[in-house]
Amino acid sequence: MSRKKPEQPALRLFSLARPAPGLDALGFLRRLAHQERFFWQPALGRQGEIGAPGAQRFAGAGIAAELTAWGERRFLEIEHAAARLFANACTQTLQPQTPEAPAEAGPRLFGGFAFRDDFVPDYAWSDFYPAHFILPHFQLCEVDGQAWLTINALLPSDEDPAVVFDPQTGALAQALDLRYAWLLQAETQPQDPPAAPVEAGLSVRYPMDFPAWEALIEQAVRTIGAQGTAVVSGALHKVVLARMCEVSSAGPLELEAALGELCAAYPDCYTYFFAPRPGCAFLGATPELLVSVQGAALRSMALAGSIRRGRTPAEDDTLAAALFNSAKDRYEHDLVAVELRRRLSLVSAELLAPAEPQVLRFRNIQHLHTPFSARLKKPKGVLTVLARLHPTPALGGMPRPAALEFIRQYEPLTRGWYAAPVGWLDSHLDGCFAVGIRSAVVQRERAWLYAGAGIVAASQAQSEWEETALKFRPMLQALVR
Repeated sequence: MSRKKPEQPALRLFSLARPAPGLDALGFLRRLAHQERFFWQPALGRQGEIGAPGAQRFAGAGIAAELTAWGERRFLEIEHAAARLFANACTQTLQPQTPEAPAEAGPRLFGGFAFRDDFVPDYAWSDFYPAHFILPHFQLCEVDGQAWLTINALLPSDEDPAVVFDPQTGALAQALDLRYAWLLQAETQPQDPPAAPVEAGLSVRYPMDFPAWEALIEQAVRTIGAQGTAVVSGALHKVVLARMCEVSSAGPLELEAALGELCAAYPDCYTYFFAPRPGCAFLGATPELLVSVQGAALRSMALAGSIRRGRTPAEDDTLAAALFNSAKDRYEHDLVAVELRRRLSLVSAELLAPAEPQVLRFRNIQHLHTPFSARLKKPKGVLTVLARLHPTPALGGMPRPAALEFIRQYEPLTRGWYAAPVGWLDSHLDGCFAVGIRSAVVQRERAWLYAGAGIVAASQAQSEWEETALKFRPMLQALVR
């Protein structure tokens, strides 16, 4: 008669935080380059954005827990898995350190979703899932000028928190102090000289040439024209089409330098970095917030319609006025804003947005922008809303089924996580997600950059080609320097 094995106690999340003066998020990432790494910087120039007021940067390294999902239910499955992970979580500040750690130092999942629910990874996306979130073993947040280091670990649920968190003998407390001391020592050591610009052995290639792009745009315009203009009938009104740029070099591309360049050059964008293994990362600096939820408070935006920046203030204003008065760009933007308002109104008790778009200016481009704020009827976290919004007409098209079918049939690339939600979740299932544009996926010596444009009946291939070239520029400059 076999003896029944004793049941193992269930696991429980324990998180311990401490002040970490002397550390910063980018330095933290550099020192832990041999691990899985994650980074998020909100749009610092936009006051009032949810995603923790005052929070400047988040970074993480290592894996305490990992969540993945596939198929049409991937948003719901990640939501359920995150709820289980954070259920009965035990968090504390290392004593006798004071003050109490801010909410931003609590456990946080970093990750994102593929653009399509039937995503099948190719070589560029071989380390990415249709839905993939990681709770870092160590995470660092910079908030209100102070740094906090947190350790996360899954331990048997019958562990006594008083023992686990004991500052003298507790395993987590000791591991946290040792890691802080090591990071602080590493920060005070002489830094390696900056890497030389990546020039030798560098190649930049565009797999889709202009004639192929022109044919793709003409196919979209013909389809839109042939199907008519009645959105309610399901006819195609707009489709967002993307092209790719391949970069390769003789040696590994400098991920940390590229991320630092994006943070410095685009502080008014959402800067993200998700590296599921060393040398492999999805990173970018996107101007577009998809949705941010904190309790019942929600923010989102419609961002569609683009034009370059001017060489002088007068030219800049002239271009902004041309964008604002462009019938084609206003129509493209209105498709996004109207549909976003419709989707958000289904879950909102109160929804606010200006009647007309604003012109939002970034370093190299200007966009038509309509901000949305709302109060949710039944707050259930960010993922419920995220599933309703993705993809918006700004990244897929309008109406959604017709646009996604056109992309599936005609767009000759694997989008992976491009144009899809990337961001973070906290223990309340609140969080902030941006759209993964102005981005690249990197595999050591190679990178694949993506840029897209919204195509409507009045679109012309040459102007859309120039627009996508403008959108490639931030990542090209960051990687090539």
